Amino acid sequence: LSALIESIDPHLISVTVAQPGDTVTFQCPFLMEKFDFICWHKQSVGRMVQTVASKPSNTLTFHEEFNNPRFSIGKRDSEFNLIIRNVSREDEATYFCQGGTAYKILNLNGTYLRVNGTQKSVLLTQWPETESVQLGEAVTLQCSVLFENKDSSSRCSGEHSVYWFRAGSGESHPGVIHSRGNRSHECQESPSRQRSCVYTLSKSVTNSSDAGTYYCAVATCGEILFGSGTKVDTNAELPPVVIMLGVIFACCVIVITVIMFSTSQVCDQPKARIHPLIHYGFAFHFNIYIYIYIYFEILS
Repeated sequence: LSALIESIDPHLISVTVAQPGDTVTFQCPFLMEKFDFICWHKQSVGRMVQTVASKPSNTLTFHEEFNNPRFSIGKRDSEFNLIIRNVSREDEATYFCQGGTAYKILNLNGTYLRVNGTQKSVLLTQWPETESVQLGEAVTLQCSVLFENKDSSSRCSGEHSVYWFRAGSGESHPGVIHSRGNRSHECQESPSRQRSCVYTLSKSVTNSSDAGTYYCAVATCGEILFGSGTKVDTNAELPPVVIMLGVIFACCVIVITVIMFSTSQVCDQPKARIHPLIHYGFAFHFNIYIYIYIYFEILS
């Protein structure tokens, strides 16, 4: 079916911003002689497409919940304009108009309706903000969703889908690493009738490419909520041989300092007998350079 659907402009869609209680009109010009039918659809975030109104031949039909006085079609020739009165938060969605025949469907127009002026009833929090782990360890990421009132809790129950994705350095687009379907059973309701849901992801960090910023996204109440992100860094653990050579290197620096100090004291007394430690110091110098060379070679 998708191969038979064409769009007049597949890239652009208009945005209509409305306040609760407003009336909005979506334009859909068409020529009835070219189409056997024409219809309006609604696509809410996280939900299947719903048919608002359809008109095969000369019969206009409003479907299911849209069969009420708030929804109507403008009565003009060569137009199939959708009118929504007394706009509410639940009307926020993408609306698109299609017309066609039995063998071909055209996308005639589309718009996204954004309803402003409503207080957010759902809050999402993600933690921790940063996390540093050693390679081979696991990091635990969490995000929670809080419904602020009883009405939103009952209306949105059973509609939660959780997605985790990572944005690594140098990557143009974040990639989804984990998705979970309906997770409403992970929610609890407090005595104050507030509903809270907590989602957890445990991720093993096996190499440096696992570093990056991890985000959670929760589809609920007809919208997608995004977390603030957790930045995961990897700490490379030094091999024991490198630590050992580092200790030897520090000891060598101390010994060289002592030898140089003793040499400067003897040089101030030309008639004095040269201390045996000085002869040892010059012989010891060559070994010191070898240790330094090996140490930095291992680090590189």
